[in-house]
Amino acid sequence: MKNRIMLMTLLLAAFTVAAQAQDSTQARGHRWDAAGKADKMSDKLYRELGLSKVQRKAIYDINEDIARKRDATKKNAAISSRQRMQVYQQLDTERNRRFREVLTPSQYKKWNDWELKKKGDMEKKMDRKQDKKDARKTSNG
Repeated sequence: MKNRIMLMTLLLAAFTVAAQAQDSTQARGHRWDAAGKADKMSDKLYRELGLSKVQRKAIYDINEDIARKRDATKKNAAISSRQRMQVYQQLDTERNRRFREVLTPSQYKKWNDWELKKKGDMEKKMDRKQDKKDARKTSNG
């Protein structure tokens, strides 16, 4: 009798751990849809820039539109990665233009400074990654 109870407890524990592991794997693999991306970015801008409700709605609409276009470009297998990057740059330019129409000059400056810092940080990260890759090549060769 004790063995049966212990076996049942052990099986229950094993199923619970397996179910939790599966849930966490699915959560990590989750990708935001365009509305989710727009909501996340718009919420952050709302907090950081002190947007009005009208501005928040306009920024959300812009972000959702750009996110949908980016997603469509990403799914388009007919274009090269170079063309894809060019489309992404055009979309960034479009977002900048549209944001300028919605934000006050001080809000736009703050947002633009933030974007420039983000791009600079990304370039530094890519440079470090390339340096590591180069170091591995020279140590292996």
